[in-house]
Amino acid sequence: MFLSSSLISQINYDDYFSNGSLRIDYYRTGNFEKDIYSLKEYFREKYFSGSKTNLIDDLNYGYNRVEVYDLSDNLIFAKNYSSLFLEWQKTDEAKLTTKTFEESISIPYPKQKVIVKFFVRNSKNEFLEKFELSIDPKNYFIQPVSNHKYEIDTIYYSAPINNAYDFVFIPEGYTKNDSLLFIEDCKKYTEYLFKYEPYASLKNNINVWGINSFSKDNGADIPADSVWKNTILNSTFYTFDSERYLMTYNYHQVKNVASNAPYDQIVILINSNKYGGGAIYNFYSTFITRNHSDEKVFIHELGHGVAALADEYVDTQTYNDYYDLNYEPWEENITTLVEFESKWRNQVSVNTPIPTPTTKKYLDTIGAFEGAGYAAKGIYRPYQNCLMRTLANQVYCSVCESAVKKVLNFYIH
Repeated sequence: MFLSSSLISQINYDDYFSNGSLRIDYYRTGNFEKDIYSLKEYFREKYFSGSKTNLIDDLNYGYNRVEVYDLSDNLIFAKNYSSLFLEWQKTDEAKLTTKTFEESISIPYPKQKVIVKFFVRNSKNEFLEKFELSIDPKNYFIQPVSNHKYEIDTIYYSAPINNAYDFVFIPEGYTKNDSLLFIEDCKKYTEYLFKYEPYASLKNNINVWGINSFSKDNGADIPADSVWKNTILNSTFYTFDSERYLMTYNYHQVKNVASNAPYDQIVILINSNKYGGGAIYNFYSTFITRNHSDEKVFIHELGHGVAALADEYVDTQTYNDYYDLNYEPWEENITTLVEFESKWRNQVSVNTPIPTPTTKKYLDTIGAFEGAGYAAKGIYRPYQNCLMRTLANQVYCSVCESAVKKVLNFYIH
C-alpha cells in the first residue's frame, strides 16, 4: 500500500490537481463489529493547504486511510486519519446498539475523473478496503461551500500555505459579544504553541488562522447537569459518557466552518471553565479556554490531533481492550513490546531493563514503563512522565516530540 519515496516524488501536483479541495462528506454506521460507509454529498473548498510535494502519506499513522487513483490505476494522493466512530466501537455502548457518525475527508481537487478508496486498519495493522467512489470533478452536484461564509483573521503568518502547517482556530460557545475575546484567545494560544517544541523551532513554517463564527450561547452542553447550549458546533461534555471528553458529533458542520480558511489542523476553542478537551488525528482538536489547565490541555490535545500520539494514562472505564496485546500498536509513543525494535528501542541504554521499573532511579530515563494506552497492564510508554500522560509534566518527552516534528516536516516540505 505504501509507495517508495522515489515513486512518491515523481507525482507532479499540477498534472493531476487544480486549486482548492474536493470535500467528501459521508456517514459511518455500525456497532462494535459492523462498519458501513454511505455517501452524503460533495463540496468544493477554496483551499488545499497540504503539501504539493508530499502527496502520498507514508507516515503510517491513523486508523483510516483514503487513496486517490487516476483511471490508469496510478496512486496520486493518500492521507491517513482517525475518527470518532472508531473510538466509539471500543465502548460498552457499541455492544448494545447501532449508531451513525459523520465523517469527511478533503482531497486536492482533481482535474479528471478519479477513484477514491477508503481503508480501515484492523488489529493486525493491516489496512482493509471498505468503500470506493468514482468521482467526476465536473459533476454539477458538487456544491460550493457558500452558505457558511465567515470572516477570517490572520493570527500568525510565516509561509505560503502549501509550505506551512496551517492551524485554524474555531470559536465554540463564543457569542458575537465575545468577538474581541476570541481574537485575544487566538493570540494567547498561539503564544503558548510556540513555547513548546517542536512548534517553537518550526514557527517559520506554521500559520494560524481564526474564523469569526459565533454562537448564540456561551459554553457547551453538559448532559449530566441538564445543561444544553445553542452553539455553532454543538459540542458536548460526557462524550462516550466520559465527563471530561469534550467533542462534537457534528463533524460536517465543523468542516463547513473550517473551509473558510486554509487548514491542516482544526482546533476548536471552547469558551468554558469546566475541565475538558479531546482530539483525534487529522480530525479535530478541542480544549477549554477558561480553565487554569487550558495551556497544558491545548498542547496535550495537539499531540493527538497533529501526530496521533496515544494517551499514556490508564482509563479502563471508558474503553474496552482498546489495543490487541498480541500486536504492536501503530502509535509512536506506546508499545506492547511485540515489535519494540520498530519504536524507541534503539534509544534505550543497554543498562536499562525492559520492562523498566517505575522507580526514582529511572525517573528521567527512557525505557518501557508499564501502563499506557488506557491499559494498566501489557502496554508500555517511553518515560515515567510526559505531557501525554499527565498535565503535571511540562513538555512532550523526546519520543512524542520527534513524532510531532515528523508530521510537521511532512507538511512543510
